[in-house]
Amino acid sequence: MIFLYAGLVFLCIISVVTGTLKKMKNDVSLLGIITANVYIFSLLIFFLGMQQHDNEFNTAIDPVDIECYTPFGGIHIITLFFYFVAFNISMVLIWRKGNTLPPLTQVLSLSFLSIGIILNFIILLQLSDHNTESIGIDESPEHVFPLLFAPLISLIIAVILVVKMVTNEMEEASQKSYSNKYLNKLNTFFAQKSNLPLWSLIMIIPLLILVTIVLLLLGQDSNSLVKVFTETTLWTFSKQTHPPILNHEGHYLCTVAASGNPKIVKPIRLGKRNGNTIIVNRQLLIANAFEEMIQDFSPKLHRFIRRNYDKYGYNLSKKINTERSSNFTYWAMKPLEWLFLVSLYLFCEKPEIKINKQYSL
Repeated sequence: MIFLYAGLVFLCIISVVTGTLKKMKNDVSLLGIITANVYIFSLLIFFLGMQQHDNEFNTAIDPVDIECYTPFGGIHIITLFFYFVAFNISMVLIWRKGNTLPPLTQVLSLSFLSIGIILNFIILLQLSDHNTESIGIDESPEHVFPLLFAPLISLIIAVILVVKMVTNEMEEASQKSYSNKYLNKLNTFFAQKSNLPLWSLIMIIPLLILVTIVLLLLGQDSNSLVKVFTETTLWTFSKQTHPPILNHEGHYLCTVAASGNPKIVKPIRLGKRNGNTIIVNRQLLIANAFEEMIQDFSPKLHRFIRRNYDKYGYNLSKKINTERSSNFTYWAMKPLEWLFLVSLYLFCEKPEIKINKQYSL
């Protein structure tokens, strides 16, 4: 059934993109339709892939939750997003109007395309190296590979549009003739060299300055275009280090205390776990105190228990996502809770102090 829905969504997107293209340009070619659809799907794949890589470099993550760090830094993403929008508008204008655009619009569009080509190349480099050893993940290239499609296809389309526009400009110039031989020689020279890309390149610097001034008013830094790549961690141009990864200790019963019916699971107070505020009940406190006692008695046994608990319990915990399942888990854990409590009273000098100090604020 899921494949049927996915197929319907796939066809719907193709239909919308194709219909939009035909409204924008009557003589759109089949190649143009295919290219546009491939580009749109590459963007969708990119944004889906980014859902897994959406944490800032200064955020402690739990790799067990299939989390990772973003390749684009913090608030500086606004600068990158601005150029992304300008790049796509320029692509549409040049594809739709080409050399019939007003001269200044042509130059500005080509300038933004040129900036976009450079940025897409840098993005490809940024995404090409993703070292996840420090967070304990052996991430294969296949995980990052889907992110590469969008910048690569953007780069190819932009280069094709620029080459096509410059070629058309040269052809138009070469067809002009003047009675004066000196003017003809001058026209031939410019037809061969084409001054359009030259002006576009000249405009890049003032355009960057103007855009930077506008973005400064929106809270960006003057070097946000650099910081968007460097204020990251684990990627090619990253200059920052991430905090120690979270230990997902106590991860599972926290869900029960927070999601269950309060009359059943009996939450008693707030607590702190890895810097995060959580809801705790007595069952959670007893379970954590028992684990701490095991760790004090035998670290080796504790590691064995914790390793298996993480391996099997975490997948089970993801299914505890409703009030009913939380209530059921609470009652199912009751015999173990009593066993843990008896053990604490047997082997701990001050069991209640040990229990109450768990997850202290």
